Formats: sequence, structure tokens, C-alpha cells
Amino acid sequence: MKKNFIVPHDFTEVANIALAHALTTAKKVGASIHLLNVVKDESDISDALKKMEEITSMYSHDNIEIVPNIRVGRIFEDIGLFAAEHQAELIFMGTHGAHGWQHILGSNALKVVINSSVPFIIVQEKSIKPTGYDSIVVPLDLHKETKQKLTVVASLAKYFGSQVHVVTPDESDDFLRHEVESNIVFAERYFNDRNINMTSSIIPSHSFDREVIKYAASVDADLIAIMNLNKNSFISALTTNYEQNIITNDALIPTLIVNPSQISNEFSAMFTTY
Repeated sequence: MKKNFIVPHDFTEVANIALAHALTTAKKVGASIHLLNVVKDESDISDALKKMEEITSMYSHDNIEIVPNIRVGRIFEDIGLFAAEHQAELIFMGTHGAHGWQHILGSNALKVVINSSVPFIIVQEKSIKPTGYDSIVVPLDLHKETKQKLTVVASLAKYFGSQVHVVTPDESDDFLRHEVESNIVFAERYFNDRNINMTSSIIPSHSFDREVIKYAASVDADLIAIMNLNKNSFISALTTNYEQNIITNDALIPTLIVNPSQISNEFSAMFTTY
């Protein structure tokens, strides 16, 4: 089956950047890209379709199939529904503040993610490297769900030849420190079995989100992979704003975000080369 990526597009520059991320990844896996614009009323369809056609013609030289789609509805529900209908493996979405779809920013971006079973890569106004995601930072806390994202990370790392950097919080409690060490061992075994280069680092647990961003910037990360837990961490390392802060980080590093227990079989199979 043809692999599909979804790019919600509101005709802004950050949406074009999200499309560039999708194109770079699609070239690696032979995927088609479905552009999606959600309008409020049927009277808006004609104008939106013209703009969509301009975008597809602009990127036609990349030899990737780009399909324009217009839907009448609400972005919070329709992006997830559209992705499910097309059995998409990834959604690439831009987030911004002052223009375009003003709803898709900060914590509201999580509302779009929650309504989809498909992993998201959320980008800000920072272009992707020609080589793609060379460096991926993976924070691991003590949530049992946090290991689930390793499947998606490993899939991307295999295709881009990425260096994976696992970071865990520094814990003074003996029990929690043991759990952190166990997570590191698990991750090392998981990535080594798949011939993926991995490093591990322990960073301060206080303001863990800020420390993750600081570390990601120090290793010139191209992607930060998180789970959409959207709640306080069991080890109190995270805040309720953790996901939002990572998505809107000042370093403009794109974020891979996955809902717990919602990694599709299609996505896992898509990258299976081992």
C-alpha cells in the first residue's frame, strides 16, 4: 500500500516549512503527501483550492505525489479524522502565533494531537536540513508509556541514520534512580538491537522541560521525541505545561509527539527493515 503523510496547510510560511519536513521524509520512504485545508464554509472552498494548486505546482519538481484536499469543518476534529481515513503514518504540522490558524499554537496544538491516533511532527519556523533528522533527543521519564515512542524514533533513525540521544532526569531517591537506570538499559538494548547509535545522559530533574531543550540545543538536535501525557509526572520532574513548552521551545527544534498506546501498526510496519 502507498504510504501517506498528512500536512495541514493554512497558506502560511510555517505550513510550507512543515511541508518541507514531510517532503524530506517522504523521499526516504516513498510516501505520498496529502495537503489538508479546513475551511469554515463551502463558499471558501474555491479560493482555498486555487491556493492549494499553487502549492502543489510549486513543489512538483520533488517527484513526490502531493494531493490537495479541502474539508469543511473544524481543525480539532477533522485533521485526525482525515488522517484515519487515509491511513496516514505521520502528520507534519506547523505551529505559530500571530497569523494563520491561530488555534494551532501552544497547548491548543495538543487538542489536535489528542484527536488523532497518528504520530505528529510539529514544526516551528525552522527549515529541515537536507539530510533530515540527523540528531534525535529522546527524554525518558518514569511513565510506563514513555517507552512507546521508541518505536517511532527507531523507525525514523533507521531511515536517516540518526544519532539518538536519550536523556533521563537526575534522581536522588534510590528507588527512582534505579528506575532511571533501568530505562537507560532498556533503551540501549532496544536501539543496539536495531543497529542505531545511541548516547545516554542524565540531566537535572528540576524544570525538566527546559533542561531537555537546553540539552537538545547543545547537541544540535533536529527533533525532540515526547509522549502526549499532558499531566504531571509521577516523579514530579514534569509540569502540566511540559508538552506545550517542548512544542514551542525557543530553539525552534521540531517535536515528534505520540499519544500513548496509539502507535499504528501501519507506521511500525512502514519502516520495518530489520
